[in-house]
Amino acid sequence: MTDLIYQSIAGKKKAGKKSFAVLIDPDKVNEQKITDLLDITAKAKVDYLLVGGSLVISNHLDEVVKQIKKQCTIPVILFPGTPSQVSRYADALLYLSLISGRNPELLIGQHVISAPFVRQSGLEIISTGYMVIDGGAPTTVSYISNASPIPSNKNEIAICTAMAGEMLGMKLIYMDAGSGAEQPITEAMIAGVAGAIDIPLVVGGGITDPEKAYLNCKAGADIIVVGNAIEKDVSLIKEISAAVHSVPVRL
Repeated sequence: MTDLIYQSIAGKKKAGKKSFAVLIDPDKVNEQKITDLLDITAKAKVDYLLVGGSLVISNHLDEVVKQIKKQCTIPVILFPGTPSQVSRYADALLYLSLISGRNPELLIGQHVISAPFVRQSGLEIISTGYMVIDGGAPTTVSYISNASPIPSNKNEIAICTAMAGEMLGMKLIYMDAGSGAEQPITEAMIAGVAGAIDIPLVVGGGITDPEKAYLNCKAGADIIVVGNAIEKDVSLIKEISAAVHSVPVRL
């Protein structure tokens, strides 16, 4: 295992550069959709492709990842909803621990079961403190995890949770309002968390336009993740990518 992907993420943060990641749900794409999507992401200079979802009920994760790797050079990072969502053909895997909840299975339980398989995959493993933030509507993540999200107006809880994740050794903090969130994470919460940690901060959920992506980056997000909005309008990829990459560099 190497740490090339994490070095890339950390290096961009150190340089003050923002990144854009497109989330691909294997359940919602076919071969032609992937081809069309990859053509757009390459032209838009997307930084990373996340592959995964809360359920992934289809059984073609490997095929999706292999097609992506064959057709483009953008790094592929797995975003697993369960331990079974592992493909050795990807570049890296976000090893998610739901630090915002109190479900022991998603804090460490499932990791104990999956550890041997994950190690054998040869993937670059990026330990990630996963924080679900209330986006104003029930999400698949909150239902599956059986854990309450952090209230959207409780910045201090989010800040302390992220700090704890960093001190426990997490390499990334991922704040997610969930797919189809009615209310994206506030800039105030993002700024508070970003100011309290030194590791890269990933933000996703409810980001439906370039302006919101830009403001989230200005607030302190290092990587913006968009999935649901792009499924509805792929033209947003180019617009959001341009907005993210236009944020002035701050060292």
